[in-house]
Amino acid sequence: MSVAGEVGADGKPVGTRKPGAEGTRKPGAVGTRKPGAEATGKPGAVGTRKPGAEATGKAGAEGAASGGRRPGRRRGSADTRGQIVAAARKIFAEKGYDKATIRGIAREAEVDPALVHHYFDTKEGIFVEAMQLPVDPGTIIPLILEGPREEIGERLVRFLLTMTADPANREPILAILRSAMTNEQVLVTIREFMTMAVFNRVVERLGISPVRMEVGFAQMFGVVLMRYVLRLEPLASAEIDELVEILAPTLQRYLGDD
Repeated sequence: MSVAGEVGADGKPVGTRKPGAEGTRKPGAVGTRKPGAEATGKPGAVGTRKPGAEATGKAGAEGAASGGRRPGRRRGSADTRGQIVAAARKIFAEKGYDKATIRGIAREAEVDPALVHHYFDTKEGIFVEAMQLPVDPGTIIPLILEGPREEIGERLVRFLLTMTADPANREPILAILRSAMTNEQVLVTIREFMTMAVFNRVVERLGISPVRMEVGFAQMFGVVLMRYVLRLEPLASAEIDELVEILAPTLQRYLGDD
């Protein structure tokens, strides 16, 4: 090692370095990086991401894969059908059948109208379930009207008597009728439903006057009340076939060809 003050062969001072400076760098700079900066140029960038932003560019983005949605109307759930029915029952009670709408029911249930249509094809179908009616006129009426016109009276009488003979079918109907007798809004709702979903459909299909349709229904309505509410004998215990034989010709006169 050269020492300060030594002179070389050429008479010039030998170059010196400061003690301990042989090929050294600043302390701690021997190929090192700043703590935690492995394979990066910035502290804390060891292949890390922001907390909670795993495999995404934004924190919490995994919510998209876990069903997270923007605020808005609810989509379908296990009880969506029940929510729609409950909302429909409320809307029908407040507005009646005629003024109730699919959109209004969807708004009350806080669902998209398309979801209402997913569960129920028509407003009529929602009403049938909301009122717990045993049959849907939209399904039954075409079946009754099919076949020979000269037998329509018998088909209708037999269907009504057979359907109401089952307590599970009969009780919801009687419950609605009792309610209609004491509640004006229920009365209006049932009247609108019967007119639009039953009477008008039959009148249009058969080409008869509305009064003939309503008189025929009134007769069957009275038979059901006498048979199952007043339980008037021997009507209450009469066989269905016997009543069909008595009533079918009368209904045929109302609904048959002029």
